Amino acid sequence: MSERKKAVIIGGGITGLSAAFYMQKAAREQGHPLDITLIEASTELGGKIQTVRRDGYVIERGPDSFLIRKKSVDQLAADLGIADQLVRNATGQAYILLQDEMHPIPAGAVMGIPTEIKPFITSGLFSLTGKLRAAGDFVLPRSEVTGDQSLGHFFRRRFGTEVVENLIEPLLSGVYAGDIDQMSLESTFPQFYEVEKQHRSLILGMKKTTPKQLPQKNSHSSKKMGAFHTFRNGLESVVEALEDQLGNVEVLKNTRVTKIDKRDGRAILTLSDQQQIETDAVILASSHSVASQLFEPYGLLKELGTIPTTSVATVALGFPKQAMKREIDGTGFLVPRSSNYSITACTLVDRKWPTTTPDDKVLIRAFVGRLGEEAIVDLPDSEIEKIVLQDLREILELEGQPEFCMITRWKDDRPQYRVGHKEKIIRAREELQTQFPMVQLAGASYDGVGLPDCIDQGVEAMGNVLSQLFNQ
Repeated sequence: MSERKKAVIIGGGITGLSAAFYMQKAAREQGHPLDITLIEASTELGGKIQTVRRDGYVIERGPDSFLIRKKSVDQLAADLGIADQLVRNATGQAYILLQDEMHPIPAGAVMGIPTEIKPFITSGLFSLTGKLRAAGDFVLPRSEVTGDQSLGHFFRRRFGTEVVENLIEPLLSGVYAGDIDQMSLESTFPQFYEVEKQHRSLILGMKKTTPKQLPQKNSHSSKKMGAFHTFRNGLESVVEALEDQLGNVEVLKNTRVTKIDKRDGRAILTLSDQQQIETDAVILASSHSVASQLFEPYGLLKELGTIPTTSVATVALGFPKQAMKREIDGTGFLVPRSSNYSITACTLVDRKWPTTTPDDKVLIRAFVGRLGEEAIVDLPDSEIEKIVLQDLREILELEGQPEFCMITRWKDDRPQYRVGHKEKIIRAREELQTQFPMVQLAGASYDGVGLPDCIDQGVEAMGNVLSQLFNQ
């Protein structure tokens, strides 16, 4: 038998939970003598994944779904034995709200890039001048930029400002609540750089490389399949299953790590209750700001402290079905920065996820706050509700008062992947490798903010730990 080892995971969001689950699984299957501890600062696990179930509603406070084409959440569900709880979103038209008109996102648009010409030409989102400028993509040469660049610079060069501001920016910046002219192409959507590199024209390249949507299986309908999955009873189902199955993992909630030292190749963690844990390996699956603070005494990870964040809030409202007078044949809409509205996006949840809402009700989820427009997040609940309701009454012709209004603030929550982000993370990991080689960084601050990205990072960090400890 090998000497017994110890691993600690700091952070009980989806990254840390995935790392703990798969580390436990690998240790059991491979016979590794390993003790695992998961430390979470709050009283509950799951991080941003928070589901409220009430009166027949399933309401998400944080993320509501994940892309099916990224396989890691589906794989985790299968490994947990809850794959039968997955549901696919109902497909429907999504819109851009521009100058008080609902404009359908053109069919065939992949993250705003047209792969079908007719829907783009006939769209009311763009003027004739804007459409002609976007057609320049067919003849423009490849970019000569070899390093990182902003999404805004990249797409404005290929399509012009109008297409970027009316379509691409609302689609791409929403995930990060960021500014497209500061967001890193290399760290957010590097596939577009590769498409230009290989095909020159983004339109032609995306048309060649995008898989065709298939009709629903076992159906005579030509209706396309939804691109997203969630769980029938909300995303927190996966957190509950993970917590239930961490039988060989010590879980410490409401506990913070206040200090990290090292001795004889091991890490010494001081906790908020003054307890100390000596461990062979650490996965630091908390935010970049926590990582920067923990290593500040050593002069390490200073650059991580410079990664900016922004604040957002979600506002969930329930209404009787008859309260919405404007008939919208779709699942929601995005709001460009140029609009006069405070909300940045709106999901008609009962349309997108029918299993979330009683048959005679409407569930609306609106979003406020993004880089440069964060003051609204600090307002009292009553003020946020008033502002959001004013927007929704005008846009959706809502009548009456909501049956409930649930506001969730995410303060300084969205890390901004700005130009140079990838190199900054590489340097941070190199610093740790030199002085704290037993510590791994993983999570939404580093290599992707989506749930599949976070799971992938947790699994990779877990694999690195096992390789270090057991020479795999």
